[in-house]
Amino acid sequence: MIASLMLAAAISGAVDAELAFARDAQRVGQWTAFRRYADADAVMFTPQAVWARDFLKGRKNPPRSVRWRPSASFSSCDGRTAVNFGPAFTAEGKAYGTFTTVWQRGARGWRWVYDGGGPIEGNPTIEGRPTVRSAACTGKTPGPPIAPPPPLTPRQARNTPQDNGRGQSADGTLGWDWVVTKEGARRFRAFLWNGAIYEQIVYQQVAAP
Repeated sequence: MIASLMLAAAISGAVDAELAFARDAQRVGQWTAFRRYADADAVMFTPQAVWARDFLKGRKNPPRSVRWRPSASFSSCDGRTAVNFGPAFTAEGKAYGTFTTVWQRGARGWRWVYDGGGPIEGNPTIEGRPTVRSAACTGKTPGPPIAPPPPLTPRQARNTPQDNGRGQSADGTLGWDWVVTKEGARRFRAFLWNGAIYEQIVYQQVAAP
């Protein structure tokens, strides 16, 4: 019972971090909030992959921030890594897309390491409670959630115009990867261990601009 309560608290922590991030964007400014909650190695997209620390450095806040809220949150078994997903809104409250944020909890608390947007899904509203799900803490995982891609040959390394990345929780029960083409199209996937297999929980496809 105590272990279940501790895990629930850890999962809700990622949701709380997202909500605090979104509130601060309204209170102190959009890019100020992005800087405040970003990990040192966080990545975002313009549409090519960029280090958040470089993109955000000295960037002035817009007059009004965009809004967002998590509609789903997926946590690793150990409660230290989470993927949040939900709708995004203009400053006036009109839905225009979705967001995906990967969060990790370390010595400095919760920090986001991946931030990406995607096309709108359905007709979301600014209000709503997120569904929360954690990875199974039973069963032996067969390996990393997402197998690393095969190494490129020297020629491929020179001529493959793509950028990609991957990550996983420390306990191996949650993993994600992303790839951006030279045209700026992007794909994001996340997988959660359910006790028997790695289940795909998020698939986000973003067309080139």
